Amino acid sequence: MPQEHSDTPAPQKTVRSLFLLALGSVGVVYGDIGTSPLYAFREALKPIGHDGIERVEIIGLISLMIWALTIIVTFKYVLFLLRADNDGEGGTLSLLALLMKNAGRYTTILTVMGLVGAALFLGDAMITPALSVLSAVEGLKLVAPQLTDYIVPIAVVILIAIFAVQSRGTGAVANFFGPITAVWFIVMALGGIVHIADDFGIFAAFNPWYAISFMLREGFLGIVVLGAVFLTVTGAEALYADLGHFGRRPIQWAWFVLVFPALVLNYLGQGALVMKHPEAASDPFFLMFPEWALLPVVILATAATIIASQAVITGAFSLVRQGIHLGFLPRMEILFTSETNTGQIYLPSVNTLLLFGVLSLVLLFQSSEALATAYGISVTGAMVVTTVMAYQFVRSRWRWSVLLSLVFLLPLLVLEMVFLGANLLKVHDGGYIPVLFAGGFTVVMWTWRRGSAILFTKTRHADIPLQSFITSIERKSEHGPVSVPGTAIFLTSDPETAPAALLHNLKHNHVLHERNIILTIKTVNRPRATPAERFVAESLSERFSRVEIRFGFMESQNVSQALAQLRRGGLKFDIMSTSFYLGRRKLVPDAKSGMPYWQDRLFITLANSAADPSDYFRLPANRVVELGSHVII
Repeated sequence: MPQEHSDTPAPQKTVRSLFLLALGSVGVVYGDIGTSPLYAFREALKPIGHDGIERVEIIGLISLMIWALTIIVTFKYVLFLLRADNDGEGGTLSLLALLMKNAGRYTTILTVMGLVGAALFLGDAMITPALSVLSAVEGLKLVAPQLTDYIVPIAVVILIAIFAVQSRGTGAVANFFGPITAVWFIVMALGGIVHIADDFGIFAAFNPWYAISFMLREGFLGIVVLGAVFLTVTGAEALYADLGHFGRRPIQWAWFVLVFPALVLNYLGQGALVMKHPEAASDPFFLMFPEWALLPVVILATAATIIASQAVITGAFSLVRQGIHLGFLPRMEILFTSETNTGQIYLPSVNTLLLFGVLSLVLLFQSSEALATAYGISVTGAMVVTTVMAYQFVRSRWRWSVLLSLVFLLPLLVLEMVFLGANLLKVHDGGYIPVLFAGGFTVVMWTWRRGSAILFTKTRHADIPLQSFITSIERKSEHGPVSVPGTAIFLTSDPETAPAALLHNLKHNHVLHERNIILTIKTVNRPRATPAERFVAESLSERFSRVEIRFGFMESQNVSQALAQLRRGGLKFDIMSTSFYLGRRKLVPDAKSGMPYWQDRLFITLANSAADPSDYFRLPANRVVELGSHVII
C-alpha cells in the first residue's frame, strides 16, 4: 500500500483539531458568559449612581469584575473543575454519579445537593434566554427610539422561533455558532480597546486593592453591588456541564486565548468610557460604538444571545437525560436529531416547559433591567453546591488531606457565599422566581426518587425469588403450563425475582415459551459503558436465561440494537419469533405510604406521564405485550 500521506506530521493534525474544537466551544460553552457585558456593568453602576459616580468607584467596580472572572471562572472552573470529570463528562449530576460510587454515609446529603444543583441549573435555563435576548433587542432603543414599544413583542417572537427549531436539531446551525460568537468576542475586545484610551487610569483595576477598598468603603451598598457584579460570571457552570462535548484542553485554550482577554478589555473600555463621559452610564455597552456601527452590533448581539440561549437549552436537555438515566426523573420522550451525534437530542416536554417559563418571565418583567434582579440566585446557588461537592471529590478521588482541601476550597466557598448573600437581597425584587423554579424542580426529582424506592420496597413483599420459581416450574413440567415455540423476553428492574409480567402471563394465559430471557437494564455511573461490560448473560436452566444490559448515563438506551449485538456475541434467538413482555402498574395512593398524600399524587402523576417503555427502550412495536396490575403506594 502506498504511504504518501504518512509523512504528514501528527502535531499539525492535533493543532488543527484543537483549534476547531476550541472554536466550537466558543459558541456553545462561552455563549452565556459572552453576553454578560451587555448588562453587567450597567446594573452594577445603578446602586452607586444616585449622587454621581466617582472615578475611584468605577475603578473599584471594574476591579471587582476582573477579579471575579479570575478567581471564579479561571481558577475554579477552567483550571480546577475541568479536571474533576467522570470519564470525560462534567456537570452536577455527572459529578454526583462519580461521588456515589463510594459515598458511604454521605449518600443522602450528596443526593440532595446534586438534586438542588441540577434544579438550580434548570432554573437558570429559563432566565438566561429571557434576559439575554431582551438585553440585546433593547439596543434598538438607541438605533430607532420609535421601536421602544415593540421590544417585548420582538423578543417574544425571537424566543418562540428559538424553541420552535429545537426539534429540527442544531447540527447544521451549530457549525456557525463558534465563528459568530468568536466575531462577537473580537468586536467586544475592539470596542474596549478603542475606549481604554479615554482614560488609561482604568488599568489600575488590575490591582485587587481597588476591589477590596471599594467593598470596605461602600459597606452594605457594596454587598448590593456585588449582586450585579456577579452577572459577569454567569454562564461559568456551562464550562463544566459541556466538558464532554469538547474536552478540557479546547475549552481552556478558548478561554485564555480569546474569551478572557476579550471580556477584560471590554469591561476596561466600558469603565474608561464612563470615567470620561458619566452620562454613558445609562447603557455603557452600546454607547461604546459609533452611531454607524450600532445597528450591526445590535444584530450581532442578538445573534450572540440566541446562541447563548441555544447552549443553555441544549445543556438542559442533556441534564434531564442524565437525570432520567440516574433515576431522578421519570422516562420522557427523547428524540435524536442527528444520526451520528447522540449528544444532539430533543425532549419535547422539557422544550415546552422551558418555553412557557421563558415567555412568562419576559411578559412579567418586560425589561432586562427588571429581570436582572431575578438573575444570580440560581447561578450562585449552583456554584456553592458544586464547590461543596468538589470538596468530597478531592477527598475521595484525589485523596487530598482535609487541610489541603480546606486551604484550596474554603476561600472559594466563602467568596461564593458572599455572592449568594448579595443576590439573596434581591429576593423581593424578583429573586424569588429562580428560587421557586429550583424548589419545584427539586421537589419533583426528590418525589420521583423517594416514590420509586417505596414502590420497589412494596412490590418486593409479594415477589417470588427467580431461582425458586424456575425450580418449581421445572419440577412440575409434565403437568405445568403449555410450552409454546419462540422466545419471550421479560423486562424487569430486579433480576433476582420473577418478573410480574411472567407471573401474569402464566396465571392468565397458562403458557411458557421454549426460551425465556429475564432482562434487566442498568445505568452505570459513567457516561458510557465499555463494550466489555455491555452485557452480562448467564444460563439459569434449559429454558431460562438472565441478561443484564448496561448503558452509560449519556447513552441512548436502545435495547433492540443492544440485543442484536448480543446475538452476534452468541446468545441464540430469532427476533421475529421473540415477544417482549412488559409489566404496567396502575398506582393507587395510600395514606400510610410514607409520603404525604400530595406527594403520592405527584408521584402517580409523574409515573402516568412517563414515556412508554416500548418507545423509550426502542423495542419493536409489533412484538410487545403489556400486562397490567394494581399497586397501592
